[in-house]
Amino acid sequence: MNKDLSNLREKLQALLLAQRDKSARGNVADYIPALAEVDPNLMGAAIATIDGDFVGVGDYQHAFSIQSISKVFGLVMAMNRVGDALWQRVNMEPSGQPFNSIIQLEWEKGIPRNPVINAGAILISDVLVSHYSASKLAFISFLRTIANDEDIHIDHDVFQSELAHGNRNAALAYLMKSFNNIEAEVPDVLEHYFTQCSVTMNCQQLAQSLLFLANKGVNPLNNTAVCTRKEAHRVNAILSTSGMYDQSGEFAFSVGLPAKSGVGGGIVAIVPNFGVICAWSPPLNSFGNSVVGMNFIAGLAEELGLSIY
Repeated sequence: MNKDLSNLREKLQALLLAQRDKSARGNVADYIPALAEVDPNLMGAAIATIDGDFVGVGDYQHAFSIQSISKVFGLVMAMNRVGDALWQRVNMEPSGQPFNSIIQLEWEKGIPRNPVINAGAILISDVLVSHYSASKLAFISFLRTIANDEDIHIDHDVFQSELAHGNRNAALAYLMKSFNNIEAEVPDVLEHYFTQCSVTMNCQQLAQSLLFLANKGVNPLNNTAVCTRKEAHRVNAILSTSGMYDQSGEFAFSVGLPAKSGVGGGIVAIVPNFGVICAWSPPLNSFGNSVVGMNFIAGLAEELGLSIY
């Protein structure tokens, strides 16, 4: 791996500018009305390293809705809280189905295929609601701690949009409840899930908040353990196989990094023993991944030799 960071800002700027026209190939998420209002021309990227270096370009300080990237944080909190018992209620296999598939959940008797599809993340939300007296506050506090930044908040307009248009997620939750795989009350679980999806962060905050996954579970910003080395390995493995929706295999094939995307246009990619890349641009491809973000990270990984394979 080439870790030479000289001229990195210029490289990032050139790669980002090269994607400017490609954003027109995608569309912003419109099934959540608040997301449809985001300026599609915004784009930013950042790299944070475990050695304390940081470089950001474009609109890297512009906060956006992290959406499904929140699933990574929820998973780590649940693993810390209940340990291996978690894997009795959710599997760790790629789904091969849309991230909000009801059919697959019915086939598999209410056991989600993995924790980063919607059913799995709702199950994780149930774990948090059931094991924290104030799970939403605990979630935000966790984010602020690992990002070393108190300026992380909930976008209440996005939350209200999620709540008003979350019928399919409600269906997933009630189906799992019918199989006795949801312990708390479904409205409470959904409120937590929609809340965590509505968190807004910028590229710098996201990149820094996930450095522990590049550093064997230890947050290099304050040298504290966020999770065990084994748990960091497991999260990275799940992100490698399932983090990019139905494009996970293609991303592993062409880029070769554990990654997670969100329909807010963000993508984070973990480079073990090096750092974290975050790219953001709202227009999405047909898989729900940022068009610019995919191309940017693929180009950067190739130029710097970042693939883990």
